[in-house]
Amino acid sequence: MHHTGYFDWAATAPADDDIIQESAGIARDFFANPSSVHAEGIKAKNKLTEARIKAAAVLGVKPETLYFTSGGTEADHIPLLSLLLRPAPATILISAIEHPAVREQAYALKNCGWHIKTVNPDKSGIVTPDAVEAVLTDDTVLVCIMAVNNETGAVQPVTDISRILSDTAAKKKKRRPKLHVDCVQAAGKIPFCLATPGIDSAAFSAHKIGGPRGTGLLYLAHRSEPFLRGGGQEQGIRSGTENLAGAWALARCLERYYIPANPAGIPVDTQSLAYKRFLQRHSETTRFLSQLQTIPGCHIIPENRVNQNSDTNELYDKYSPWIVQASFEQIPGEVMVRALSERGFFISTGSACSVRKIQRPILEAMGIPKNQAETSVRFSFGAETTTEELQALLAALKEVTGLFSK
Repeated sequence: MHHTGYFDWAATAPADDDIIQESAGIARDFFANPSSVHAEGIKAKNKLTEARIKAAAVLGVKPETLYFTSGGTEADHIPLLSLLLRPAPATILISAIEHPAVREQAYALKNCGWHIKTVNPDKSGIVTPDAVEAVLTDDTVLVCIMAVNNETGAVQPVTDISRILSDTAAKKKKRRPKLHVDCVQAAGKIPFCLATPGIDSAAFSAHKIGGPRGTGLLYLAHRSEPFLRGGGQEQGIRSGTENLAGAWALARCLERYYIPANPAGIPVDTQSLAYKRFLQRHSETTRFLSQLQTIPGCHIIPENRVNQNSDTNELYDKYSPWIVQASFEQIPGEVMVRALSERGFFISTGSACSVRKIQRPILEAMGIPKNQAETSVRFSFGAETTTEELQALLAALKEVTGLFSK
């Protein structure tokens, strides 16, 4: 089923029909509890193991380093919460552009005596290794840097940041802080290497790449003690009866969309359908950006995104082609979302806003002026997004901006 006019794929991707059907069949046929020792339970457990092996093969890691969770948020929480088992609080360093799953949980730990330090991005929305190094403290035990920002699409230099953490620790003869990477907007979107040296933990979500909501994956390079306890499922890291159908769907989505790369971000298989999809989206988005700029009062955020060298290698290092952030003078983001929705086009303001006040912490951290942040919206694309739909969206944007300029 094609979802015409849908440009909010970063919030959730429409589910891949065949994968949802297949996982529904798994839920029906492997109904027993994977922890049960009878034949039906063992059958379910074996299927769960198969899903884990599938996911590990795609991600290029060992199956025992993967833990199925209830989503990206829980996968972000587990490494943070495990810190509460330490005898004394220390410092957690998070980027100022993290998803609320990391940002809000880190601030909750602040109430438990933890020191939270934030590192700001530059005006391009990128957190530089130098910026991380500048705020690192001797007692920093965890650093959280997302792989791709969910509002601007800015790709973070995770490999270089990891290297800085190791170098600084070696210089000071201190223990290296752990690095947690939220990969929710990177998996299946850009070439990515999970086995990058220095990534200690990473979070993934199924519903961003055609799977069901409520299922995710946590990668732990080295096992840690879980703060939350229960029946001991998922090797004790994530208790609770496993969502076998969800785990299976996530593994299948990774097989279909994940773009394996080496630590430098160079794709492993340039002939794969997933990589070809990425290249096509790259050229489509480059064209969309240049057309968007011709609309009076439109500003791309960050503005230097469009001044980049258009050489593919240069650009794909910096921004995900699946996300575009732009502001429209005099039109509040919420108004633009509603105006387009009435015309059958679905976008977002790029963050969940409270009714009382619209806050854009990510844009604020980038130094985007308040009036521009309030008039900004996010367009996000998927494998199904067509050139014709993008043209129709541009026409609708011209119509809406025309109404407001009168």
